[in-house]
Amino acid sequence: MNTVQDYEEVLAVVNGYVDGLKSGNVEQLRKTFHTDAVMYGHLKDRLSEGSIDNLYTYVEEFGAAENIKTRLDVLHKTSTTAIVRVEMESDAANEDFTDYHSLIKIDGQWKVVAKLFHLYEK
Repeated sequence: MNTVQDYEEVLAVVNGYVDGLKSGNVEQLRKTFHTDAVMYGHLKDRLSEGSIDNLYTYVEEFGAAENIKTRLDVLHKTSTTAIVRVEMESDAANEDFTDYHSLIKIDGQWKVVAKLFHLYEK
């Protein structure tokens, strides 16, 4: 059974991601993601693919996203897996994205193992 607390735990993890973006804190972001997490999406004309380290490099380059606006939705959840959609406006590079985060519960802790993203053209 999925309880309200279960959903709150999943959202707390993804809110940690948002807080890491907002503050530009890569160490905060690392707490959100599994060490072997992957990230895929298109950045203008090229496919960004591979390690979540690409996200950390992006945040180190652009810094804090102080004006970011987000909406989080748990699209589906089981006792050990979850999919969360993150709508983002005005990240640190003033870009807008939709993310899909895949989470798994390992040893009682939720971790993002995959991030798919779409960058909107302005």
